[in-house]
Amino acid sequence: MILKKIIIAILLLCSIHAVKSQSYQGFLTDNYNGVHGIIANPANIADSRLKLDINLAGVSAFFANDYIGFNLGDALGGDYSKVFDEAKTFPSSNNSLATNIDVLGPSVMFNITKKSSIALYTRARGLINVNDIDGSLIEKEGGFDESQDFTINEGVVSGAINLWAEVGATYAQVLLNQEQHFIKGGISLKYIQSAGNLYAYTDNLSINYTAGDELVETDPGLVETTGELIFSDPTDAEGTDFNLNRGKGFGADIGLIYEWRPNHAEHTKMDRTGKNLLNKGINKYKLKFGLSVTDIGQIKNTVGSEEVYNLNEIQDIDNFDGTDLEDGLEQNFSFVQNGPAKNSTLPTALHANTDWNINSKFYLNLNLDMPLTARHKINANRIMSQVMLTPRYETTWLSFYSPVSIVQYADFQWGLGLRAGPLYVGSGSILSTLLGQTSKSIDAYAGLKIPFYQNKLKDKDNDGIHNKEDQCPETPGPVENNGCPWPDSDGDGVLDKDDDCPQEVGPKENKGCPWPDSDGDGILDKDDICPSEPGSKEHSGCPDSDNDGLIDKDDRCPSEAGKIENKGCPDTDGDTLVDIDDECPKISGPVSNNGCPEMTITVQKQLNDYARTILFDTGKATIKAESVSTMVDIIQILNEYPNAKFTVEGHTDSVGSNATNQKLSEARANSVKDFLVNEGIAESRLNAQGFGEDKPIASNATRAGRKQNRRVEINVIK
Repeated sequence: MILKKIIIAILLLCSIHAVKSQSYQGFLTDNYNGVHGIIANPANIADSRLKLDINLAGVSAFFANDYIGFNLGDALGGDYSKVFDEAKTFPSSNNSLATNIDVLGPSVMFNITKKSSIALYTRARGLINVNDIDGSLIEKEGGFDESQDFTINEGVVSGAINLWAEVGATYAQVLLNQEQHFIKGGISLKYIQSAGNLYAYTDNLSINYTAGDELVETDPGLVETTGELIFSDPTDAEGTDFNLNRGKGFGADIGLIYEWRPNHAEHTKMDRTGKNLLNKGINKYKLKFGLSVTDIGQIKNTVGSEEVYNLNEIQDIDNFDGTDLEDGLEQNFSFVQNGPAKNSTLPTALHANTDWNINSKFYLNLNLDMPLTARHKINANRIMSQVMLTPRYETTWLSFYSPVSIVQYADFQWGLGLRAGPLYVGSGSILSTLLGQTSKSIDAYAGLKIPFYQNKLKDKDNDGIHNKEDQCPETPGPVENNGCPWPDSDGDGVLDKDDDCPQEVGPKENKGCPWPDSDGDGILDKDDICPSEPGSKEHSGCPDSDNDGLIDKDDRCPSEAGKIENKGCPDTDGDTLVDIDDECPKISGPVSNNGCPEMTITVQKQLNDYARTILFDTGKATIKAESVSTMVDIIQILNEYPNAKFTVEGHTDSVGSNATNQKLSEARANSVKDFLVNEGIAESRLNAQGFGEDKPIASNATRAGRKQNRRVEINVIK
């Protein structure tokens, strides 16, 4: 009946919702996917395992729904009719369907420098999705029972169908390569040519059907509808629904990848000069993290229009007989307005990826896809959320992958994929489809390409030098010797490069040379504490000239025997100060006075008693002969204190002028000093000074007093 077709058509039209599901599932995790890497993250092609990759053609198709399930295992037995006859339905108030076609046409990727790569690609995409259909209205046979009442409350429904082609360019570059840390980034810019667009949107759509009496022609059923319908009419002026040149636009993808390379040193190879070579033929990471945003942009639709209808009507069901969808809308609902079609928003999405290199050939990949466009934005494409875990075996020419994923609106999926040189084929759901009883989704991909892989820098002897640069590729050797081991000509265990005597056997401690005996004392220099002076074995090759048991280099008095505790020096006066430090080595004295005796008050008094008895000729400075014995006694006292210094002081009485007395006192003091110096007292120990009549010790009024004042004193200088 026409009504049921119109109702289903309205629902389908209102709930068409485009989606870009994951393409080439499993294959995009492969480090050898070449130009395909730009689909997930444009940074992938920098530091790629391929130096050149030419894709000839590849196609990926995806279908999923949550309304009907098939046992596709029956198809393996050739009973295709059974697949459909025994299909199970799972009606709900919001059943959904999604379909995606992704064709990667002729494309190329290549390196332009050691750190950067570019890709040029062509791509065609078709995306359809139907969301939030009331599945109770869709029977296996299709249609409605007009004798039964029913109500549909759909709420907000929106969606779009888009077909377009892309021509794009990708640039990617290494941003950081610092030992274990590696970062690369990339960007894709693409020109988009639309091949067709259809969208719809409705708010608070409801359909209430009240059955009439089929026996009474004048009592048909009534259809009550509410809501507003916005949809695009893709027909151009010539009546064509889909063709090229319907719209164009621009898009962009951007991405970053970080690699953790804890064993970076193992992957570093050198040439024969020691210059590091970039080993681009192997994967160097333990963990890789990728983040990208794809499909940023929109398509400007230049053909077609947007029509708005008010669905708030109650009318006979017979009004829909003999009409198609467009006529049914025009004849039965109020037309609100007409305008240009809205631009198509690309399915902008965020992709996060983690790849774990378990060992050199086995990997585990975790991928997350999230939509970034609003769910109910008019004419906005939107991806389905997806989480996928993919273990894989990966080598240069062969890879296997088995992705396990959970996709929004679809069942759990388990697939299998293969890359064998130029061929890639697989499915993200083939295993779950064949093994499951009611599969609600299926996808597959296949394609051909011409890959040119990076050369691996081989190092057979693991000495860090690339085989082609290694003059001894079978034997480890340093780069300084072009990868060859250093020789040991004399066989002493010291390599010639480190051997100062490569033709003579010698120990490593002496740089390969035999130990010498420089002083000829029979003790090798390595054991000789004094290698330049002949000595005895008892003293480890050092001499002991004074035979006091202390070798000369440690003996402060190497030519005089002394006690070891005195560092080999004698202490003649036994005052604990060795002679070399003793200013009075023959007279015992305290250390505080440098080994010399200290003059006491008694001795000082005795010295002055002697000095005051020195007699001079009257009015002169000449010492009388009878005072010579006194001078001898004074000299004896001075010699007992050899490090002491003295002041010879001359004094007079007050008879005569002051000037005369001053001059006379100075002359007598110098006369005594000269006598002492002549008798062997060091002049540096004596200082002569005259005080005239200025320092009397008695009264000058008496003869006895004046006699006491005429004197000479010898005082120690403290």
